[in-house]
Amino acid sequence: MIKYYLSRNNHLEQIDSQAPGCWISMISPSEAELRQISTTLELDMDTLKAAMDAYERSRIETDDNYTMVLVNIPTIEEHNEKELYTTIPLSVIVTGDVVITVCSEDTPILHPFASGRVRDFYTFMRSRFILQMLNRTASLYLQYLSIIDRKSDEVENKLHRSTKNHELIELLKLEKSLVYFTTALRSNEAVLEKLFRYDFIKKYPDDQDLLDDVIVENKQAIEMSNIYSGILSGMMDAFASVISNNLNIVMKVLTVISVALAIPNILFGAFGMNVNFNSIPFMQSSYGFIIIVAGTAVLSVISYFIISKAKMFK
Repeated sequence: MIKYYLSRNNHLEQIDSQAPGCWISMISPSEAELRQISTTLELDMDTLKAAMDAYERSRIETDDNYTMVLVNIPTIEEHNEKELYTTIPLSVIVTGDVVITVCSEDTPILHPFASGRVRDFYTFMRSRFILQMLNRTASLYLQYLSIIDRKSDEVENKLHRSTKNHELIELLKLEKSLVYFTTALRSNEAVLEKLFRYDFIKKYPDDQDLLDDVIVENKQAIEMSNIYSGILSGMMDAFASVISNNLNIVMKVLTVISVALAIPNILFGAFGMNVNFNSIPFMQSSYGFIIIVAGTAVLSVISYFIISKAKMFK
């Protein structure tokens, strides 16, 4: 899908075709749409397709007729009816008098720009657009990191009540998301440092302050991601130990019960042997069966308490 936007009289308008100073938004474009833009603006197809590769790394790419800034942005995917936080590439290509954004899916990062809700956003101020987009990216990372932290607290509360594998798997998914975020944020940091050191594109007077803000927010997101990842790892190790300890307790209880129940088997087996009845105790008594059962029960209970109180089962 291709949409064209142009700033006119301090207002953002959606237009029907390309115009000088416009913003071309390409969301999950088809092959025909990519070819159309490639032909119109004389751009290589591989450049336009870069953001369509989920494994593309963040970078700045320059050529005679364009500059491309590619970063990894946060997104939410549905996985087994659960939300999984991951990252996808988003490229901003500056060529001639237009700016192009390419992404494999509709992203909330671009929604405020398309709706005209970003302050001081003008399609012809291309460098500021890139920095505002990067600032929005860092802010969305921070927002999603806060959600991940809240979800981890919810899972932790569930684990206090029910130490099952399901909750540990949920924590594992959250930790996986944090790994994606940390990797993407570090790649984006390298792009920001290059933008800070070099003049790949023309900057406006206020752009340097905006770039500084973006770098600070990105570093903050990296630190938050590292902190949450460390907390999750420690939490998973702790609850894995709790589950293992609970399993050991269950095995000890079962062992005690097995030993206690072995006594009736031995006694009943002895009384059930094919021997002379006169030599078996209580066989001549009318209460023999009751005596044997009661005695066996008493011995089992005594053995249970003796074994359960032993140090090896504490």
